[in-house]
Amino acid sequence: MFKIRDVTIDPPLVLAPIAGHTDSLFRQAIKSLGGCGLVVSELVSTEGMTRQQAKSDHLTRFEEKERPISIQIFGSNPDRMAQSAEMVEAMGADIVDVNLGCPVKKVVKQGGGSNLLRDLPLLERILKAVRRAIKAPLTVKIRSGWDRSSINAIEVLQLAEDCGVEGLAIHGRTRCDLFSGKSDWNVIAHVKERARIPVIGNGDVFTPEDAERMLRETGVDGIMIGRGVLSNPWLIRQCWDTLRMAEVRQVSFVERAQFMTDFLERINSEVPPPVALGKLKKIGGYLSKGFPGSTQLRARMHGALTTSEFFEVVHDYLSAEKQRLPK
Repeated sequence: MFKIRDVTIDPPLVLAPIAGHTDSLFRQAIKSLGGCGLVVSELVSTEGMTRQQAKSDHLTRFEEKERPISIQIFGSNPDRMAQSAEMVEAMGADIVDVNLGCPVKKVVKQGGGSNLLRDLPLLERILKAVRRAIKAPLTVKIRSGWDRSSINAIEVLQLAEDCGVEGLAIHGRTRCDLFSGKSDWNVIAHVKERARIPVIGNGDVFTPEDAERMLRETGVDGIMIGRGVLSNPWLIRQCWDTLRMAEVRQVSFVERAQFMTDFLERINSEVPPPVALGKLKKIGGYLSKGFPGSTQLRARMHGALTTSEFFEVVHDYLSAEKQRLPK
């Protein structure tokens, strides 16, 4: 357990923001499995929020059962960032988070995300503007630097602390690493050593053993887990089991199949029809990883032309596989 001001993060495990995935439905599903002390929204454009684009409303929507929740914003204009932070606070989010780590080209091109790691004067203006605008706890998510020759996580930490930031999550890769190579946990450890605020470590936690090792090697206050959860929704719960030295929750094929079916059906009932089919194919592809014959299943799912055809593929596959299970 740790706190970001008066917000208690217990267990000390955080669902990372993943664009295109960590919407309210997904966050609710992960929270329901246990072990997750904080969820973070998909990153939301301040340009979209302040120009009242409908997509931003979808990205910032949350339910009470998700609390505590952090809404993450990105942008490069101090005034718009401050305005967006005020909007997030008015929504009732527990924490306002500023993204300084997204490596995606379209975010960086707008001057936001990890681009701000190489423009610290602008970053300072943004953080001061946001801090003045809100009373809610303020956090940032960063990468270790822009590239391997300009790792400046300590400098960014100190700037953030001086601007009134109350928590920092750090991914051990640089922007130019994207998602290749290995996350440098030594950088995370160095940041934790110098920090006066809570530090959350992020990067390459794909198993419960990874979570235990990150905590031991870096001393971070919390651990943020992202991509591994997409194909194993129980990962955060399993990490918590390991950290508290309890029996790790094992998940049967039947349980995984039921979770996938329930989640896909909820997406279909709540997501607008024009986008539902694409989302079903994407989520179904992740959740079916490791299933017997999953490569062929994913090919059939991606070939579906309608949601009805998609669910027919899924139900036929699961019925056949359940019949093969030992009686």
